[in-house]
Amino acid sequence: MMASLLQDRLTTDQDLLMMQEGILMRKVRSKSWKKLRYFRLQNDGMTVWHARQAGGREKPSFSISDVETVRKGHDSELLRGLAEDFPLEQGFTVVFHGRRSNLDLVANSVEEAQTWMQGLQLLVDLVTSMDQQERLDQWLSDWFQRGDKNQDGRMSFEEVQRLLHLMNVEMDQEYAFSLFQTADISQSGTLEGEEFVQFYKALTKRNEVQELFENFSADGQKLTLLEFVDFLQEEQKEKDYAPDLALELINCHEPSDSGKLRHVLSMDGFLSYLCSKDGDIFNPACLPIYQDMTQPLSHYFINSSHNTYLVRDQLCGQSSVEGYIRCSGVEKRALKRGCRCVEVDVWDGPSGEPVVYHGHTLTSRILFKDVVATVAEYAFQTSDYPLILSLENHCSWEQQQTLAQHLTEILGEQLLSTPLDGLLPTQLPSPEQLRGKILVKGKKLETLEQDVEDEDEEEEPECDLEQQQGSELEPELQESFLQSKDKKKVVKCPPFCPPICCQIMTQGPIPDPGGLLLLPMQKLKPILCPALSALVVYLKSVPFHSFSHSKENYHFYEISSFSESKARNLIKEAGNEFVQHNTWQLSRVYPSGLRTDSSNYNPQELWNAGCQMVAMNMQTAGLEMDICDGLFRQNGVCGYVLKPDFLRDVQSSFHPERPISPYKAQTLLVQVISGQQLPKVNNTKEKSIVDPLVKVEIFGIHADTARQETNYVENNGFNPYWGQTLSFRVLVPELATLRFVVKDYDWKSRNEFIGQFTLPWTCMKQGYRHIHLLSRDGISLHPASIFVYISIREELEIES
Repeated sequence: MMASLLQDRLTTDQDLLMMQEGILMRKVRSKSWKKLRYFRLQNDGMTVWHARQAGGREKPSFSISDVETVRKGHDSELLRGLAEDFPLEQGFTVVFHGRRSNLDLVANSVEEAQTWMQGLQLLVDLVTSMDQQERLDQWLSDWFQRGDKNQDGRMSFEEVQRLLHLMNVEMDQEYAFSLFQTADISQSGTLEGEEFVQFYKALTKRNEVQELFENFSADGQKLTLLEFVDFLQEEQKEKDYAPDLALELINCHEPSDSGKLRHVLSMDGFLSYLCSKDGDIFNPACLPIYQDMTQPLSHYFINSSHNTYLVRDQLCGQSSVEGYIRCSGVEKRALKRGCRCVEVDVWDGPSGEPVVYHGHTLTSRILFKDVVATVAEYAFQTSDYPLILSLENHCSWEQQQTLAQHLTEILGEQLLSTPLDGLLPTQLPSPEQLRGKILVKGKKLETLEQDVEDEDEEEEPECDLEQQQGSELEPELQESFLQSKDKKKVVKCPPFCPPICCQIMTQGPIPDPGGLLLLPMQKLKPILCPALSALVVYLKSVPFHSFSHSKENYHFYEISSFSESKARNLIKEAGNEFVQHNTWQLSRVYPSGLRTDSSNYNPQELWNAGCQMVAMNMQTAGLEMDICDGLFRQNGVCGYVLKPDFLRDVQSSFHPERPISPYKAQTLLVQVISGQQLPKVNNTKEKSIVDPLVKVEIFGIHADTARQETNYVENNGFNPYWGQTLSFRVLVPELATLRFVVKDYDWKSRNEFIGQFTLPWTCMKQGYRHIHLLSRDGISLHPASIFVYISIREELEIES
């Protein structure tokens, strides 16, 4: 049942053999919480259990399938802070998928730490490389281990009955016993390895798939090549390339060699195809990078993070470089998720070192240089397209110089600090041109044109406070900051301007050699350091006044930020102007400051207006992050998705609130057929069985946003059958996102979440498809899925 390679390694690999014997290690949660625990790899090679001491009562600690990677002690923020207590070489970190906290451990020796690091990483690599059948075998092995309560390697009927409840199956006892007896070939009154597999196959017989198979099979035993081609063309809408695809799929999914030679597909091969990625609802052609990456940055939706450093709430939460590291296509935090814009709020710190945290709150602080080092290491592990560093600078002149120094020295060649080829462009460069580069978004003293002109010249910088403060402050803070004796606002600062300008915030009037009186002003921000300003090239932050003001006064390389409420109001008041604005200039939208719990808004309504950088609190799971993940699941999870053509045309007539022709409406029919191996909502209640229902939600323009759901199936999470058809009419399918969510019906309270999958309309395949469910954290719930039939019908062009 278990993958043979894993079995071999468990009995031959010295690291795994030692891990199965168990070891005492120190579990570390904080500087004050460091406790000894006994950890042991179970004989199945897939779970690690722990106890307070050797020989003590053990309980599960984690599953290998939940582990993303294993890091050395040097790479752990927490363990680095304890370097005086433990040698870093003896520590290591187990990093989990999703939002589960890391597990920091300290072994008793370097050798023991190496054994566990190497052994765990070996197991993680083996699990990651498993194919579909091996994953199913491993899943069955896990269930067998859970059901075999006395761990004697066989299961009695009583243990099978208990297992059925654990697996979400409510079944007539007589019928269950008949399946048990049929599978008990040895007639021992128990089920062993292969017998349990046969019992599972009988339990999971897919009558709806058998019926579909027989509809296209002349003899009910096999699909010939021509019959399979017919199925692919008529039902799966594969059209012209169906014959070649049929041969490819038979070679891939037919289990018998003779079937492959005869170019036929058995029922087992047909089911294997439907359950594989080839039968998935997500179009495999959309998985790699398939879009044009040579257009200006403003033509793309860009996966963006808000307050990236926070791993919890906005008031008292922990700041951590983990916020920047974790989460790739399936894992959950910024850089490895494919996020291409991360935020850094930086303030003056002790000993001249700037720190990152959410200002004026109780959130913890981390060193700016540690954040930059993390960015340098992880920026291009998931995507090599440009990373944007959104710098919220609150530092004094001196520490701004330190910021510039760290960015330059740590990022090195990765940092884009001059225009490409030293030339002045007429539009933003493309993701392709900027591959492997990190761009700083922030305030800037000069224009890009001046940068190019002055590139080879060294001039004494003049400090025009009007110019600096006018561009530095948010609109509501643009007040009088310096006054001369004759009340004029613009003053020429003396050579010692920067230190004095920083000091006058707390001191009284300072006489100036030039005869000016410098007055203390509470809202004065420190002057921008030229060294830091110079690192901003294509992403100069400017305040937004109006769309006409931007068109008349701003350049393509300038970017404005909008609160979610401001952006929503602009969409309602001037939706088409917003769309046109976003064709040539970047916009960043950020969550309301009232979202102290790090909740999220729906990004879809901002994408509808072409806003490129819709920043999300990525530490918070839920509907909104499902929509965000759904959009960026395509195009190689590279963090850039090309906008529809009507959001890239500077003369576009599209209005997200009032779409008109030439957009063609489409009708979507979703037949929700059945579900497979749905997980329990509450694992603590052994006898509880879910009552699942399926909700289909569409998010797009306001007129297209809709949701419908099936009836619930009582007491069956293992193989529920619905057979219901839901219908939707969509005006602008290019902007639509679909979310399939399975819930446990509860008449007394809110229906509980079981699993979901979200994808763009443009990446959806038609025909009979499986939807493989993800957890709330976006982790695969394999083999949990729902089986659907998708049909899209295009309507005639809508009249204006």
